[in-house]
Amino acid sequence: MKKILGLLLASFLLTAASSNVHAQKFGWVDSEYIMAKLPEFAKAQAELNALSDNWQKEIEAQKKDLDKLYHNYQAEEVVLTEPMKKKRQDEILKKEQDIKAYQNKQFGYEGQIFKKRQELNKPVQDKVFEAVEKVAKKKQLAVLFDKSGDVTMLYTNPAHDYTEFVLEELGLGAEDRNQPGPKGVVKTVAPPKTPVDPNFESDSGASDSIVKPKADKPAVKPSRPIKKRSK
Repeated sequence: MKKILGLLLASFLLTAASSNVHAQKFGWVDSEYIMAKLPEFAKAQAELNALSDNWQKEIEAQKKDLDKLYHNYQAEEVVLTEPMKKKRQDEILKKEQDIKAYQNKQFGYEGQIFKKRQELNKPVQDKVFEAVEKVAKKKQLAVLFDKSGDVTMLYTNPAHDYTEFVLEELGLGAEDRNQPGPKGVVKTVAPPKTPVDPNFESDSGASDSIVKPKADKPAVKPSRPIKKRSK
């Protein structure tokens, strides 16, 4: 449903832009590609990964404790009274519930990792948005799509790609953008020679070996003209 609404919005914007094509311009950028180039974004992702790893280790440690409780209960079940069994079962059940609650708190919907991601990424997103807005104003664009957003873009013309302009606005423009690559050395590869077996004979009985003809010796010219004898 979200993608359908995005397509409808894109169609509406394109129709509006095409109605007055001389007055309106449009383009697109790849915000994910832009953010990946920012050092602040890389730093935020490293911090998120570190938090996620620590919380995951805590959950794994709690699960080990739960397994230990369960195996001890199984080993001692035959010697436990019913009230003792009930107490141990309740202890195991509570441990399971605590682990699930902690996991949802850290990784669930709007959990700690979700809130931390918003907190760390918001300054980066704001920075990119400001750069996009500046480029749109400088280039006098009426519409600027995000290729990595919710709007599904079935085809994108590179002529309308303003991603590099946004990177330049952020001080991250590539110097070799749209520059021809270095020319390599052109090598000529000689065709392989077919090995010939001199002992091989064709169906006609003649040897198929290739014999190069000897070059004719040049005729020896006389050093002086020969006179004919008179009879």
